Amino acid sequence: MTAPLTVVASQRPDGTLVLACAGEIDMSNARALDEALAGADGDGTVLVDLSAVEYLDSAGLTVLFSHAERIRLVANPLLEPVLTISGLAELTTVEGLDGDDQ
Repeated sequence: MTAPLTVVASQRPDGTLVLACAGEIDMSNARALDEALAGADGDGTVLVDLSAVEYLDSAGLTVLFSHAERIRLVANPLLEPVLTISGLAELTTVEGLDGDDQ
C-alpha cells in the first residue's frame, strides 16, 4: 500500500514559501504537487521539502522538472539516485544529499 502524499504550505520569517511533502509521489498524486507548485504565490523561489518523501516516480519528477527554474529542493539520501540520474540535481539546488548542498 502506498503512503498518501501530503503537501503542507508554510512561510518562513524571511518570506520563503515552503512546501513540505510527505509520503509517496507517483502518477496517482503528482497532479496535487503540480497544483500546489502552480498555486504558490509570489515570484520568489519555492523551497520544496522532500525529506519525508519515501518514493518519487517519473510523474513526480516531471512535475519537479516543470518547475525547476523556481524551486529549491531539500531531499533525503533515499532520493539521491533518482534526482542525480534524472539530471534534476543539475538544474536546481538540492540540499541534504551527502550532507552537502548540490
